[in-house]
Amino acid sequence: MQPHSGGHSDLQRLRRGTVPRSLLLAEVAQATQRLADAGVPSPRFDAEELAAYVHGVKRGELHTVEDGDFDARYWEAVARREAREPLQHITGRAFFRYLELQVGPGVFVPRPETESVVGWAIDAVRAMDVVEPLIVDLCAGSGAIALAMAQEVPRSRVHAVELSEDALRWTRKNAEGSRVTVHQGDALSALPEFDGQVDLVISNPPYIPLTEWEYVAPEARDHDPEMALFSGEDGLDTIRGIERTAHRLLRPGGLVVIEHADTQGGQVPWIFNEESGWADAADHPDLNKRPRFATARKATP
Repeated sequence: MQPHSGGHSDLQRLRRGTVPRSLLLAEVAQATQRLADAGVPSPRFDAEELAAYVHGVKRGELHTVEDGDFDARYWEAVARREAREPLQHITGRAFFRYLELQVGPGVFVPRPETESVVGWAIDAVRAMDVVEPLIVDLCAGSGAIALAMAQEVPRSRVHAVELSEDALRWTRKNAEGSRVTVHQGDALSALPEFDGQVDLVISNPPYIPLTEWEYVAPEARDHDPEMALFSGEDGLDTIRGIERTAHRLLRPGGLVVIEHADTQGGQVPWIFNEESGWADAADHPDLNKRPRFATARKATP
């Protein structure tokens, strides 16, 4: 009997870098290749996230899953992602800034690029000399924007407006227990009771031109609600309507922050023009230095 020989050979193999990985990590490597072949934009991340979800661990803990605990349902989840079903629909969760949100069919899945939009808005509200700022999120969807604003601007009063019944189910679910007040309504006629009182209006509205349908990623085109994606021939119909709503809701000096497609840089600030009662309209870049959202201030009479 040689109790130490196995350990010695493991040590030698470790030095040579040939110690076998766990079964789960080997499966994750295979899944990564499958997802890459299917055109999934972030195959490694998604393969790991699915493995973590199925096995009830964090992504950084995948190596701790014993071979005997490998769950074959992992491959069912991978097959769904391979068919370009959104990762967040499979796991039922989406991460946004400091939030974990529940999402699924019927609601737009929040995207990382919107985090920089919200970051700008949070900084702007904090810089206001207002004790309890009044904030309105139009086209609220999952509630990601409204909830982030409420969480990171602690004394704010935040109202989220969503028209779709299907999406509203998720808005209410995520807002439960928070300080966000949820309203069902059209962004173009919302909250007349707050006319002239709001400090900041923020929105991630539909902005994809109908002519771009075939170029939209399958995750969005086939799974996000059309109502949250498309807005007229040039994609700007809803933004034009929100311009009027924001002007009605905001107090003089109040701010509007609105996300748009990077190809619409320059077009959106023109909607918030001086003739319509706006000042300081400008575009702002996302982390990739592409124009991603516009801001404007309601002019003081």
